[in-house]
Amino acid sequence: MGTTVELPLRAQEDVVAVRQVVRKHAVALGFSLIDQTKFVTAASELGRNTIIHGGGGIAKLDILEQGARRGIRIAFEDKGPGIRDIDRAMQDGYTSGTGLGLGLGGAKRLTSEFTIESAPGSGTRVVITQWSGK
Repeated sequence: MGTTVELPLRAQEDVVAVRQVVRKHAVALGFSLIDQTKFVTAASELGRNTIIHGGGGIAKLDILEQGARRGIRIAFEDKGPGIRDIDRAMQDGYTSGTGLGLGLGGAKRLTSEFTIESAPGSGTRVVITQWSGK
């Protein structure tokens, strides 16, 4: 609902920008400090994944309204190599790089809603949503 904010993800500075925009909207929607922190952390992890594993891409942020509920949805999209085994990639401890392997599974646990679409050679799209606790 409303305007989609599109943010490029090409370098670490872009992840910082995504964090700032997400926090600004979460505060404006009245998210608790805990929900702000969880959602910003998930967005940061997914933004970093988009750059490191997807070769860069875009984050698309939307403000949602469903009756009295208000929320934020962010889609992280890249045209990278894709994920060969999504189930395995979602497991804690799995990493295709040098990280701790908490990115995708951690992002899922930190958000109200989480979806992922990916296939080898066709990029990845991860969508996270957080609803205000009000």
